[in-house]
Amino acid sequence: MRLLHTSDWHLGHRFHGRQRHEEQGRFLDWLVELVEERAIDCLLVAGDIFDTTAPGSRAQALYYRLLHRLAASSCRHVVIIGGNHDSPALLEAPRELLRRLDIHVIGMADGDYGKEILQLDNPQGKPELLVAAVPYLRDRDIRHAMAGETLEDKGRHQREAIRAHYRDICRMAEERRRQIDPGLPLVVMGHLFVAGGRTAEGDGVRDLAVGGLDRIEATSFFADIDYLALGHLHLGQLVAANPCWRYCGAPLPMSFAEAKASKQVLLLSAQGREIAVEPIEVPRFQPLASVRGDLPTLLRELDRLRTTNAPIWVELVYEGDPTIPDLRDQLLAAVAGSELNVLRIRNNRIFDYVLRQTEQIESLDDLGIAEVFERCLAINRIEEQQRQMLRAAFAEIVDALDREPEQIGGPR
Repeated sequence: MRLLHTSDWHLGHRFHGRQRHEEQGRFLDWLVELVEERAIDCLLVAGDIFDTTAPGSRAQALYYRLLHRLAASSCRHVVIIGGNHDSPALLEAPRELLRRLDIHVIGMADGDYGKEILQLDNPQGKPELLVAAVPYLRDRDIRHAMAGETLEDKGRHQREAIRAHYRDICRMAEERRRQIDPGLPLVVMGHLFVAGGRTAEGDGVRDLAVGGLDRIEATSFFADIDYLALGHLHLGQLVAANPCWRYCGAPLPMSFAEAKASKQVLLLSAQGREIAVEPIEVPRFQPLASVRGDLPTLLRELDRLRTTNAPIWVELVYEGDPTIPDLRDQLLAAVAGSELNVLRIRNNRIFDYVLRQTEQIESLDDLGIAEVFERCLAINRIEEQQRQMLRAAFAEIVDALDREPEQIGGPR
C-alpha cells in the first residue's frame, strides 16, 4: 500500500500582501499528478488546509476542486484532519457527502472517539490500514475549565488532556487492530507542537494554546505506532529521531527565511507493518530570494537576479553601517522595468518594515498580529516577566477570535 503524507497547505495565505492562489493551485495540480504517477492508495492531510477559519471563495474553490479530482483518481482513500487555522464547522459541513467518496474528514474532537478511528479497506473489501485521525485539540473540546485556574494551570491541564486523548485513541486503535489483524499497520495523525520541534523565522507557526504550554513530549505517543503523521510545524523533520514519526512540513515556503529551503511531501510504502519513507521534493512554483549585505552587495545581487528574467519575489536586508537616506529609492530603481518584485525591505540599522512595491511606509496590513503585539510591548517597555504573561493572554484571545466566525455563522 502506498500513502502520501502532506499538511499545512494554508490555502488563502497572503505572502507579504501578495495573493498565492495561482501558486497554490499549481501545487495542488502537481499533487494530483503525483498521486496518479506514484499510484497512491491513500492521501493523508494533517491539518491547516486553510489559512483562516473564514477562507475566501477562491481558497475554497481550490480545495473542492482538488477533492473532486482525487475522487476521480486512482487514490482510494483521503483522510483529512482539521488544524488550528481551520474552521471545524466548515470542514465537517460536507462530511457525510465526502464519506461516500471515501474522503474522510475529521474537523474537530467532539467526544466520539469512534469517528477518529478509521478502518480503510482494499478493493476486495478486506482491512488494509487503521488510521487514528486526531484533529487539532482545542481546549474546549477535550476538557472542562476549572474555576480559579491560572494560566499556568490551564496550560498544564490542557497538556494533560491532550496526552490523555492520544493515549485513549491509541489504546482503542490497538485493541481494534488485535481484533481484526495484529499485522495491520496503524497510522496516527495529529496537528500539534511536539517539544523540540524546529520552526523558521516568520513562518507563521504560533503556539497553539496559552503561552505554548501545550507542547507535547514525544513520549506521549505509543511506541507501537507504525507511522506518526503530524502537521503544524512548517519545516519537515523527524520526531524523537524516529524515521517513521514525522512532520512533512508545509509544501510552500511560508516566509523568506525558507527562500532556499527544500519543501517536501512524504511517500510511505507499507508492507504489513513495515513502512518505508521517501521524501519527494515539491517544485518551487514561485521563486523567492532573500538578499543581505551592504548597498553595493544588494545592488550587485539585484543585477544578477535581473538577468534570470524570472518573476522573483525579493526580500532585501540592508546590513551596512552608513545611514543612506535614499536607500529605498536606490533599491527600487535597481529593479525598475524587471520581473523582480521587492516585497520587503529591512534596514537592520534603523528599523524593520514590510514594503508593498508601490508603498513608502509600513501599514498594519503588512504586519502579522503577533508582530504588532510585540512592537506594542517594546514601545511600552514592558518588563520581560510581564511580557510572558501578556503573550500567553494574547495567544488565548487570538485563538478565541479565530473561532468566533464559525460560532456566529460567518465572518465579522
